[in-house]
Amino acid sequence: MKRIFLLYLAGLMTLCYGCSKADLDRINTDPTKSRPENFDPNFLLSTAQLKFANKGYYQLLYQSTMMQLLASTYYYYNNGDKYINVANFTDYQGRIFDEGYAEASAIREMQRLAMEKNPEAYKNLINIGDIMFVMILQRITDTYGDVPYHQAGKAREGIKYPVYDTQEDIYESMLTDLENAINKLDPAAPKATADLFYKGDLTKWRKFGYSLMLRIAMRLTKVDQKKARNWAEKAAAGGTFADINDNTFITMDASSFTSQNGTSLALRTLSDYREVRWSKTLIDQLKNTADPRLSVIGEIPPDGFANNNNQNLSGNTDPVVQTGLPNGYDLLGGTTDIRSYPEYPGGTGSGTDVAPLGKYSRPRTAVYLKLGGPVFLMTYGETELLLAEAAARKWKVSGTAASHFSNGIKGALQTLAQIDPQANIPMEQINNYVKSQVLDQSSTEKSLEMINMQYWISTGTTFNFIESWLNWKRSGYPRLLPVNYPGNVTNGTIPRRMIYLSTEILNNPDNYRAAVKRLPGGDALTSRVWWDQ
Repeated sequence: MKRIFLLYLAGLMTLCYGCSKADLDRINTDPTKSRPENFDPNFLLSTAQLKFANKGYYQLLYQSTMMQLLASTYYYYNNGDKYINVANFTDYQGRIFDEGYAEASAIREMQRLAMEKNPEAYKNLINIGDIMFVMILQRITDTYGDVPYHQAGKAREGIKYPVYDTQEDIYESMLTDLENAINKLDPAAPKATADLFYKGDLTKWRKFGYSLMLRIAMRLTKVDQKKARNWAEKAAAGGTFADINDNTFITMDASSFTSQNGTSLALRTLSDYREVRWSKTLIDQLKNTADPRLSVIGEIPPDGFANNNNQNLSGNTDPVVQTGLPNGYDLLGGTTDIRSYPEYPGGTGSGTDVAPLGKYSRPRTAVYLKLGGPVFLMTYGETELLLAEAAARKWKVSGTAASHFSNGIKGALQTLAQIDPQANIPMEQINNYVKSQVLDQSSTEKSLEMINMQYWISTGTTFNFIESWLNWKRSGYPRLLPVNYPGNVTNGTIPRRMIYLSTEILNNPDNYRAAVKRLPGGDALTSRVWWDQ
């Protein structure tokens, strides 16, 4: 079903790009031209899910390298790797805002059509829409701070200039809206169709809703522990993910450009393929703990410049030789050139066929760069680690902090096989590693450090870099050492937010200015959102 629908979307988009206005007016599948009775609103759910999941460069240029999961010497990665605003690539800072509201609007349009057509028959679609809306808006508000929530997606109602709600109010609304939507899911009503997450399975959607509730609740730990605890306990009691079969991901379609895995597609760009590597911070952590993920996530390219660029050649996956690229370096010949780094291992090849980064580990091509590979949004392993943190804080959740911690690590390692069978780690290795990772409960802080280190590794190795960054802002772990590259715009500190979409100052100036005024430090990368104080 997923593949069929993605192909349908691609075909429809191709058709529309070649249409005249008269042709567009005659296409019944255009929801803005159709009557409710001749358009299935389910298709808009798939549209929103696909767009929300497939972020590609929007997370690569910033979050992946800011979090020292990836590193790059290529200049446009300087935005995240070195905290520099390179050329027009600052436009990417506003893409989560721009595209997020397009996705949210698709959800609201889906719900409007469903309500007009048959609210009882589409009740599950409508409530799934509310869950999706919360997920989309959480990413937006966590990235920027105060943003439109209550008036978002209401242009049809005449609201052209939506008010930016405070993040505190947004969080209150997200939690109550989410709870209401979960409670209204009805097994007796028809399923949602064309659902790319769970094929309309309400049992899984209910677990997804409570897992999302837990994630939202835990974002509040720095600013409102009482509210965080209340909602985390409610989520745990409701029932979160039970195993990796509940993981939320979309398997993309390699045969259609519009539905290929955007991150894999970006990393296959020649400059990216040549100069993007796993970060030294991540590789060192895996090596120091004998983490079996090291044997499946990375590879050292074949020797030489030409071989380094050949995407059909597999690299060396031996964990012993894996070496991470330190963040904050370039290939420009000056003092920040990686070749001047004291521990530089040297390049590979000879003469004009030298690969300067040839001895550094890149994401394994056969595993991570499949154009039809999955995009992960939330996993059982992550949820178990959040439950481990709740238990470590002495909140009332079933199970111990140690048991949830072990479940989280085990789930994270098992999840890699869902990316590709070549990333499967034998169960004996998984069990041995889990046993070796005993949660330090000598203090709450030591427990939180271990738990959130694993969260960082889990989200990083599933390429969910946005979530890696957001949880790092909340938890403070791992304790990353920022780079201080010449010309950086953050005074050598890791960015805490992205800058609002640049056109907002023109399209919604009064509400934009009011929101910026509430930000300590203004609309800057160094300002902190409400829950990150």
